[in-house]
Amino acid sequence: MEYTRKLTEKLSVEQVKIELLHTAYGNNETFLAKLDPRTLFMWYLYFGIAPWFIHNQSILIGLFVFMAITTFMSKVTPLVIIILCLGLLGQGGYLLIASWFFGGDLQVIVPLLTLTLKLSIISLASITVFCSMDPEKLSNGLLKIGVPGQVSFSIAYGYRMLPSLLEEYHHVFLSFRLRGKAPDKHGVLYWRSIIYFSKIAVLSFYPLLLSTAKRARTTVEALETKGSFYAFSRPEIKKIKLVHLRFQYRDYLFLMVSVLYILLLYTFVFLFFKEGL
Repeated sequence: MEYTRKLTEKLSVEQVKIELLHTAYGNNETFLAKLDPRTLFMWYLYFGIAPWFIHNQSILIGLFVFMAITTFMSKVTPLVIIILCLGLLGQGGYLLIASWFFGGDLQVIVPLLTLTLKLSIISLASITVFCSMDPEKLSNGLLKIGVPGQVSFSIAYGYRMLPSLLEEYHHVFLSFRLRGKAPDKHGVLYWRSIIYFSKIAVLSFYPLLLSTAKRARTTVEALETKGSFYAFSRPEIKKIKLVHLRFQYRDYLFLMVSVLYILLLYTFVFLFFKEGL
């Protein structure tokens, strides 16, 4: 009973919100968080795309180990890791079931494991990059590489609003439970309760969407009143806003270590395993 209570506390909406806030704002002291956002963008440009074109399992395993190290360095919260694992298990599981349904055998496991390994590398690279940048830093980095101001602001705004939206969704969900009537009996394997809560979970999205649209409109009107969108199109204002972004010694060091690791990994695989990409 005590274990169930502790598990429920860890899975509460309030705890999820705290984990999201920690992910967005709590990693400012890590080495990766101190890098220039353009450095992280360039680093992610390889590790987020290259695994799709690599079919050598040894190289993929080496990249996965490197991604695991960088994810550990970025101090990712356990919630994000759990969501990643559930997503990968669901992705590989339904593909395995579908392949067996259409006449596959145990030989399909190896390609599915390779695909899962690729998805793991790309997912860990995404977690490493975006958990190392708060919304403001992400927005400034996108502006610096030439992304339109409205687009960069929209991404950062959505990033900031996620914990608030989660809390509001929880309130709407509880209001539906308060006004509704739960099943008198749970049924076999709790199927009545599952249907009841699933229905409430879907219905709770509609008020949330309306509230989000209203809040976004209010925010846009406030920004237009202050002239923020005019500032997005003025190069001199953007230059002043982004003057603090510059490459430093640690940026070059991080990129050099990454490139050196990749070169050593390819050399090791080609020399000792005699395999291609």
